[in-house]
Amino acid sequence: MTRRPAATLLALLAGASLLGGCVYYNGMYNTNRLAKSARKAERDGRTFEANNLWGQVITRAESLVVRHPRSKYANEANVLRGLALARLDQCPAAVGPLGRLTLLDRAGDLVEEAALALGRCQLELGDAAMADLAFVRVIGSNDPARQREARFRHARALRMTGHYEEALAVMQETPDPRGRNDLLLSLAGAGRTGEALSVADSLLASGDTAFAWDSVLAALGRQDPRAASSLVDRLQNDPRINDDLRALRLYDDALRLSAVDTARAVARLNAAARVPGRHESGERARLRLLRLALGNARTLDDLSLLGDSLAALGRRSSGAALEAAGLAGAVARVRLLPDSAGPGVPLGDLRLFLGAELARDSLAAPALAAGLFRRLADDWPASPYAPKALLAAAQLDPTGADASRARLDSLYAGSPYLLVVRGGDAPGYRMLEDSLAAFAATQVVAGAKRQPPGFRGRPAEDLAPPPGQPRPRQGPPPGEDAPKRRRLPEP
Repeated sequence: MTRRPAATLLALLAGASLLGGCVYYNGMYNTNRLAKSARKAERDGRTFEANNLWGQVITRAESLVVRHPRSKYANEANVLRGLALARLDQCPAAVGPLGRLTLLDRAGDLVEEAALALGRCQLELGDAAMADLAFVRVIGSNDPARQREARFRHARALRMTGHYEEALAVMQETPDPRGRNDLLLSLAGAGRTGEALSVADSLLASGDTAFAWDSVLAALGRQDPRAASSLVDRLQNDPRINDDLRALRLYDDALRLSAVDTARAVARLNAAARVPGRHESGERARLRLLRLALGNARTLDDLSLLGDSLAALGRRSSGAALEAAGLAGAVARVRLLPDSAGPGVPLGDLRLFLGAELARDSLAAPALAAGLFRRLADDWPASPYAPKALLAAAQLDPTGADASRARLDSLYAGSPYLLVVRGGDAPGYRMLEDSLAAFAATQVVAGAKRQPPGFRGRPAEDLAPPPGQPRPRQGPPPGEDAPKRRRLPEP
């Protein structure tokens, strides 16, 4: 075997290295050339050809990085690959390689183009703050088109991050016809409602159907619900919107108004419920109206029509059906109280107390619940739970609080509940609470075996012991804890 001189080997290795460098340089050159052709195809409107060329850029750049990961051109190849991915709307994959633009040791067209692409992708992915860092890099560009694009995107990022006044300042300095959405949203977000409505009127007059009106309503509503409501009135007159959107805007407007104008909010709910057809927002409006009516109920008779309406709504296929069915079941259980918790019915005081809690907590009917708590004290004056019922009634209905306190002082001064409220020692308190919780658990089990809401069968007296027998002390079902009781109200 002939040995080659050391100098020859070194020359061969140097030649191979030089050849590899040339191959890599040529590959980088061709990749840049493809990117240049792709940009020209975009400018000429040849979208299909441009997309094909950007795809080739991705393949070439990725191959270069894999083969020569430590080359001085590796970062440039990565950035080109990210730019091509962004051009093909593959932002999740583009953000990583585009982020390497900070490693390029030169400024210029590629860096600015990549920064704009990175910012656009980060906006698309919901990170406006990071996007703005990329746009700020290009604001001082010597290229007028890139500078204008960077300022337009910068203003949008400022608006999306809640810097409304700063966004408005940028928009006023460099107006862009594409920024009408951002202008109106920034005015609304900044609380400049008069200017916002003025701009809205001009846009409505122009018949712009692609405008983001619902985002404007949300932004304006956070600052001034009444101003947002007036814009809803303007939008409702547009014959081009469909009934689904009409009902949705009315319902959302009712939610915004509920904190500032209850009467107008109710009117909006009624209007949403009257929109022709069956719409999700209309169904939710009906449910909310029924909840408001439940809140105003004072007697069991007031629940009759409400229970029927809730049951009907619960049978429909809508997002409101499950909640409506649950409320209908609660109404049905409360309406059974005259039969299952009347004077003389075994354990009727416990059923009446739980029914009053159901009216308070599930139906959100404070006046009705207060009346039921007072009824327990009237019908069952010897019940150990009468003092607790009077305390709850006083908390729900302050107008009768003085009478409740006088009654507590005269009849129940030694009650464990009164002693606990006043900070004293009450050995029997825990026993009473455990007994009530255990009974409540049996009612939950029994309720699962009963007929659906509306069934008018016998009350669940199978749980009651014969007259004269002690009250039940059974606990909750195996493996379950007793339901937690609410804290006692202040005296």
